[in-house]
Amino acid sequence: MSYMLKSQVFAKKGLIVLLLLAGCQSGNTPQQDIAVKADEATETINNAKKIFYSLPSPIETAMLIKTAGATYDEKLLNPLENVNNYTTNRTMALNLGVYTTDLSFASLFEQTQTTINYMSNVKKLAEGLGILDAIDNNTIKQLEENINNKEKIMDIISETFMSTSSFLKENDRAAIASVVLVGGWVEGLYIATQLVNPNKIEDNPLVKRIVDQKLSMDIVFKLLNEYKEDKDVASVLKDMYMLKEVFDKIEITSSKVEAKEEKNSDITMLDSDTKIKISPQTFKELAVKVANLRASYIK
Repeated sequence: MSYMLKSQVFAKKGLIVLLLLAGCQSGNTPQQDIAVKADEATETINNAKKIFYSLPSPIETAMLIKTAGATYDEKLLNPLENVNNYTTNRTMALNLGVYTTDLSFASLFEQTQTTINYMSNVKKLAEGLGILDAIDNNTIKQLEENINNKEKIMDIISETFMSTSSFLKENDRAAIASVVLVGGWVEGLYIATQLVNPNKIEDNPLVKRIVDQKLSMDIVFKLLNEYKEDKDVASVLKDMYMLKEVFDKIEITSSKVEAKEEKNSDITMLDSDTKIKISPQTFKELAVKVANLRASYIK
């Protein structure tokens, strides 16, 4: 089948401080070397900013799922008790992303107690990764105090995730930050594919959102390739190549992308008219591949 849709990729505004510290030898004067390094640092920062903030965060992924008309199903979330299984940097980082998407999904559907429970798991994984400066007991307290205020809860979740991601990057742990982001992205893709009847994909708005993620694949690869020398990133990158094999079966053509500022928010939306073609068989294959990948992350 084929149809037209609005392709939407969200980009959070913000600055990622990644310093290029490697020295270099040249025939330039000290002043020229400083200028060259400054240009390289600026280019690195700009490229990193595009990569990190073009990939939807867990909260934005949850929003995409809800706006596509999905319903809440708690059975799709990673069980709370699984948190004790995660003891390595890789599993803690992946599931920090997974649980952040889960609590965002629960919060959007006003499942406030579930949201608080999942935030506790996020805090525990943050402890394991050594980033308690980003998440503390006050975060949980704020959630409990605002249990009936959905907008405030969403703000707390959003700020917590961004603080966590920024903390990791600013402390030379950008490789782990990339794994966190991909974990959240995969969880959002898993929830979305599970909420679709594979025999009824035509004109399904959620299918359109899922297909949109083919556009995100390039961002995922750019993000992970920045840190492919890290063994944890390398293993996740290998997983993404397997997922890409299925996404490549989806035909997609896009018109020129235009950036549009969202009024009264800090989100920039990149819009384009897109024509896609996906068969029920390909969708089923994608859903199975994502489910298997996600199962390997949360076990």
